[in-house]
Amino acid sequence: MQQGKLFVISAPSGAGKTTLVKRVILARPELKFSISYTTRPARPGEQDRIDYFFLDRNEFKQMHDEGAFLEHAEVFGNFYGTGKQQVTTLCAAGNDVLLEIDWQGAQQVMANDPDCTSIFILPPSIEELERRLRGRATDNEEVIRQRLSEAIDDISHWTEFNHVVINAEIEQAETELLRILSGTAVNTQTRLPEVRNRVRQLLSHV
Repeated sequence: MQQGKLFVISAPSGAGKTTLVKRVILARPELKFSISYTTRPARPGEQDRIDYFFLDRNEFKQMHDEGAFLEHAEVFGNFYGTGKQQVTTLCAAGNDVLLEIDWQGAQQVMANDPDCTSIFILPPSIEELERRLRGRATDNEEVIRQRLSEAIDDISHWTEFNHVVINAEIEQAETELLRILSGTAVNTQTRLPEVRNRVRQLLSHV
C-alpha cells in the first residue's frame, strides 16, 4: 500500500488557519485531520477529542516523557503536541494527513520528514489580523496585544515553508489550498518577489 502524504499548515494566530482547515476537510473528506493535544482550556463550542485532546500539564508531560509526540511546542503559555502514533498509523494506511500546528512544531516535523508539504497562511494585513483576533471575543486586551506581537515573529518564518497562502478572501484561499493538496499549485519559490512584497507590506504597518 502506498504511504499517505503529510501536509503541515501553520499561521500566526488570527490568520484564519482553523477556518480554512475546516473548509478543506469538508471539501476533501478523504483527507485525515490529526487532532492535536493541548493544555489550554477549551474555547466556547470546542469539544474534547474533536477539536483537541484537552490535557492537564501533568498528563502532557507524561506523554512527552514517553516520546509520544511527533512535535510539541509552548504557545502563549500553553503546550501543544501532535500524537506520533496517530499520524504514523494514518499515513501507513495510505491516508493523506493534515497537521494544523504552529511554526515551531512545523520545524520539527519538517526536520523529521523532509518530504512533507508545508504551507504557511498569511493574513491580508495586520489591521485585519487584529480585527479577527478581537472578533473572537475570547481574549482580554493583554492577550490580544501579546498575540499581535507574536504574530510579527511568526510571519518572519514564512520562508521556511513550501507554499504561502494569503487569506484575504476565504473562498479564494480555500481554492488555493485545495490546489496545493492536490499537487497542482505553483510552489512559492517560483513567485518569491510577489510574496516578499506582500510580507514587506504587512510588516510596514507594524
